Amino acid sequence: MEAAVRQDLPMILIRAIAGLVFLLEGSLKFLRPETLGVGRFVEIGLPFPHILASAVGCIEIGAGAAVLLNFFAGDAALALLAVIVTALVTTKIPVLIGRPLGHFALTKLHEYGWLSFFHEARTDLCMLFCLVAIVIDSGVRVGRRRHWYQGR
Repeated sequence: MEAAVRQDLPMILIRAIAGLVFLLEGSLKFLRPETLGVGRFVEIGLPFPHILASAVGCIEIGAGAAVLLNFFAGDAALALLAVIVTALVTTKIPVLIGRPLGHFALTKLHEYGWLSFFHEARTDLCMLFCLVAIVIDSGVRVGRRRHWYQGR
């Protein structure tokens, strides 16, 4: 029993941190909408910020809880991967290239480029790699059920 727990512990810790981060960030979109929810989405230049901020907040809360509880963790991590890749493209890629990307605004910083990008994106990149590890470990289950017309 002890060996099994020791073997599973790294993924348990990865799921715990990723789940908690997304659960918290999703909650903060509703608790502090002016800076982390709708206001942030308006500042970035995302379309339909009132709808999108609420939708992303709900996805982060639901999928974060699912990852934390290891309930369809791979499927939840896949949804969160879409969120984190969108966040990287809309907020961190402009920092990397030093100019707005399309209609996505550039955050005001003292410097731009690789070092600023990695500094600003450190949490996003950690979450990206945690989510990839969860998808690999847990797999994706949705859409893989057998139906009555499929043979054994």
